Amino acid sequence: MSALILLTILTAYLFGSISSAVLICRLFGLPDPRTHGSNNPGATNVYRMGGKLPALLTLAFDVLKGMLPVWSAYYLGIEPFFLGMIAVAACLGHIFPLYFHFRGGKAVATALGAMFPVAWQMALLLIVTWLLVFRISRVSSLAALVTVSLAPFYAYWIKPQYTVPVIMISLLILWRHQANILRLSSGQEQAFRKPTKNSDDDH
Repeated sequence: MSALILLTILTAYLFGSISSAVLICRLFGLPDPRTHGSNNPGATNVYRMGGKLPALLTLAFDVLKGMLPVWSAYYLGIEPFFLGMIAVAACLGHIFPLYFHFRGGKAVATALGAMFPVAWQMALLLIVTWLLVFRISRVSSLAALVTVSLAPFYAYWIKPQYTVPVIMISLLILWRHQANILRLSSGQEQAFRKPTKNSDDDH
């Protein structure tokens, strides 16, 4: 593995470690999303606490955390497998952020952003899947779980060279949704609705 690849992987992790939700909540004078609402620093929790604009900004920056490192590496000519590792590093940064005591989110938006530079067709398919499941269920976590579970099959179908990294990212995200899976299995996961500080269906 070359020094350039190692540097891009490290950079992706460090960039991914910037917690968009925490910084935007500070900017808007909102509570820390790690200790309020669902205690998850993600766009859905920010929406509950602060409404559309902070949530959209959080979502946009979380997507960019995955997109920019992979896009940069793609134009540097780094081969597909290591592009996948860079995407994994960005997601790990979001889940275990160095600058925020390793207390991060669930990396769904960051993973989606990482797909766009190398497989935009798959990224669009993932968005459609999430929207369809969410429209039917109104449960954000269920939409995320179904989407990431299908992601490796989409990768194998559209860009098979990225199948292994996509499997790794999917497993990471599924692991981060353990609590949601338990609530879904017991019927306790709540449908999405405007601000309630006790719900935890976000990603």
